[in-house]
Amino acid sequence: MSSSSSPSVTTDAETLKRNRILSSKLYFDIPIFKLPLIYSPDYDISFLGIEKLHPFDSSKWGRICQFLSSEGFLDKNCIVEPLEASKEDLLVVHSESYLKSLQSSPNVSIIIEVPPVALFPNCLVQRKVLYPFRKQVGGTILAAKLAKERGWAINVGGGFHHCSADEGGGFCAYADISLCIHYAFVQLNISRVMIIDLDAHQGNGHEKDFSSDSRVYILDMFNPGIYPRDYEARRFIDQKVEVVVNNQYTS
Repeated sequence: MSSSSSPSVTTDAETLKRNRILSSKLYFDIPIFKLPLIYSPDYDISFLGIEKLHPFDSSKWGRICQFLSSEGFLDKNCIVEPLEASKEDLLVVHSESYLKSLQSSPNVSIIIEVPPVALFPNCLVQRKVLYPFRKQVGGTILAAKLAKERGWAINVGGGFHHCSADEGGGFCAYADISLCIHYAFVQLNISRVMIIDLDAHQGNGHEKDFSSDSRVYILDMFNPGIYPRDYEARRFIDQKVEVVVNNQYTS
């Protein structure tokens, strides 16, 4: 590719991305009686008990809503249920090659850190593991629209901060944070975004995705001695807060 053709190629890619965002069904109108709280029972991952081989609680999302409901803080009828992110939606950030790699069960098993998943047919992995993730992606993207309209919004799931455009890991298969921000730039006329990442683990996925985007400011508070120890991605954190604790969890 000649350097003279690069600007045209970049423009074509940006136009395609914009068109995908504008044609997406993930933004939709929410009745006023609904709370800006997003959740679906499909978020919860139950896969023959194999999900328990990972320390991450893959049913916590449902338990959170159940607790809020049982304690009288939440009417389940007021929860917003998102749509599943389609392939076209995901291509706003992810490459074709990355999405194709998820058609391999061994690849998915590495990303979610549950080796036995490699032995299952990919159709089952898609339904039991990746579909719940895609629903959560839809929730994260929709949350930005609701936050703009209502002043606040919460997606009970999502926050897959270890996944970047071309690489998943750490139980994160899709880059919902990056996707959410790109949708907001186009659909919500937002010019600047701040990511405040307070998870114990470094959010290396979104850090790599926005490494050269001055519109995104990243504050990341994390334990530098545990996963993912991504020293390259740390260079792209605008405000780094390293918190070292004893008895470190190293998974």
